Amino acid sequence: MKTRDLIASLAAEVRPVDRHVVARRLAWSVACGMLVATLAVLLVGGTRPDMDLVIDSPAFWLKAAFPAAVGVGALVLCSRVSRPGARTRLGWIMLAVPLFAVWAAAAYVIASAPPHLRTQLVLGQTWRVCTFNVVSLSLPSFIATFWAMRGLAPTRLSLAGAVAGLLAGAQAVLVYTLYCAEMAPPFWATWYVLGMLLPTGAGALLGPRLLRW
Repeated sequence: MKTRDLIASLAAEVRPVDRHVVARRLAWSVACGMLVATLAVLLVGGTRPDMDLVIDSPAFWLKAAFPAAVGVGALVLCSRVSRPGARTRLGWIMLAVPLFAVWAAAAYVIASAPPHLRTQLVLGQTWRVCTFNVVSLSLPSFIATFWAMRGLAPTRLSLAGAVAGLLAGAQAVLVYTLYCAEMAPPFWATWYVLGMLLPTGAGALLGPRLLRW
């Protein structure tokens, strides 16, 4: 076979790439992960008993906005690292802003509080179970996000796994705010962040194995 005929034969079977495949797969994974985690909270623990009161509180919406913003940044990073050579700078900036904001708010609250109350602001009433609950709720999103990214083309597998885990952790924290009654920024900055970091670390370890293509 001549070279020209070989090229023509190979080119004849080329199909156009779906431009929206990344967005569609990640959207499905986010929707499925959030749905399963929300159902788990509602069926096992339910929403916090004072939800009808705190729903009008700015503090409640700020608490929910923190994991939502981290999740958006992680989602942008997931879409970027799923494409070979795509830039990730925007995603890192979007991720850094909510983390810096919650740590700055936590530092201000702790510095303004009497010394004998500072430890309580960090520990709250539920520090022993918070991180475990978040990690447990992250499992559906973790599985769904890895499924979505495995069908794409990540090349930096540890990084891809890490941001997939971070997205799962952020989704879990967002759902967990429906149940958790802790309202102090130092608590969020400690235990919510830890709950997101553990799936991130697990994703970084599993990425090279589960995302290989």
